[in-house]
Amino acid sequence: MRVLRTFLRPGWIALAVVVVAFAALCFSILAPWQLGKNSRTSERNHLIEQAVSIAPVPLASVAPAGSGFRSDTEWREVHITGTFLTDKQALVRLRSVDERPAIEVLTPFRVAGSDRVLVIDRGYVRPEQGQTPAVPAPPAGQVTIDGRIRASEGTTPGRGAATVDGALSMYTIDPTELSRATTTAMDPFYIQISPNQPGALGEIPLPQLDSGPYLSYGLQWLAFGIMAPLGAGYFIYAEVRQRRRARAGTAVTPQTASSATADRADSAEAAETASGRAASITSAATSDRAARRKRLRAELRGDTIADDAVDHDSSRIGLGPDTDHAPADVRDKLTQRYGG
Repeated sequence: MRVLRTFLRPGWIALAVVVVAFAALCFSILAPWQLGKNSRTSERNHLIEQAVSIAPVPLASVAPAGSGFRSDTEWREVHITGTFLTDKQALVRLRSVDERPAIEVLTPFRVAGSDRVLVIDRGYVRPEQGQTPAVPAPPAGQVTIDGRIRASEGTTPGRGAATVDGALSMYTIDPTELSRATTTAMDPFYIQISPNQPGALGEIPLPQLDSGPYLSYGLQWLAFGIMAPLGAGYFIYAEVRQRRRARAGTAVTPQTASSATADRADSAEAAETASGRAASITSAATSDRAARRKRLRAELRGDTIADDAVDHDSSRIGLGPDTDHAPADVRDKLTQRYGG
């Protein structure tokens, strides 16, 4: 119960909420986002590899009129015969080709013998400072071109087609938006013209067949989602272990108390014995010094000390000089120094 109360504090509750939210975010949003991009990139690369190995075929055999767009036909190269509609042309601004600014040119194309209209991406021109660049016109009359089927990019709300510097302009390649702006029915996909075709401009290269770092990013988010709860679990374990050690260090058993009391008694007795011995030694030393001073004064006065135990041999350490046969002036000096 005590441990439970510890982890019901605001700090631990906040940590638990953050860890759970982060793990849920990793598993439900971040990892699927990166893994999904990896799947889409891998699928695109597979379609490109298949498409470049197949010769161009008539459009009707891959995308018949009215069939709409099928994702498995993207990047397929097809033949189309018809006429460019230059009066319905649009410029796609803010693009980049070879890491340089570009403007892509979309020109609708009416298929010969029908009312079917497709959007043809003729390639790009480089922008000019402060003005719309001149765009070479496509050939007039009926022509046959090759191009690859591409999916619409869609349009962000508020970024639809508009007239800029006297030219119909867009920011994404969206046949539906161009159809709305020109009031002309068009298929929901577009054709990216192949190099060296009638009306082609700057070539837009095919994407690199590289899956990118999306798989590793997705695995990293999964690892983070697993590591966060494990890290929180380790902190909880360390906290519990530390508290158990603290309680074990403060607990006192009866045997421990008895042993501590005995140790204190022994220490007190030893201290008392040592104090007595020190007092005895100090008293003896004091008495010995007093006796020596008394004996010295008596000798200087010429008195006889009635102590058979005292040895008057002047060679003994601790006795003063032999003053019995010393001259009077020497005795006077010794008396002045030592008293007596």
